[in-house]
Amino acid sequence: MASKSTEIRPIVKLESTAGTGYTYVTRKNRRNDPDRMVLRKYDPIVRRHVDFRETR
Repeated sequence: MASKSTEIRPIVKLESTAGTGYTYVTRKNRRNDPDRMVLRKYDPIVRRHVDFRETR
C-alpha cells in the first residue's frame, strides 16, 4: 500500500483568508495541481465568499 506522502490525491485543509479560522477539507490531484490550492468558497462567519488557501 502507498504511503500517505506519495498518494496522488491527498487530503488538504483549506483555510479562510478572512482571518476567521474557518476551514474546508478536500482532496486534490497532485499531478494536476502541484502548487498550493486557492479556491473561492463561502465563509459563513463573515457571510461572503472569500479565498481559501491550502495549509499543510
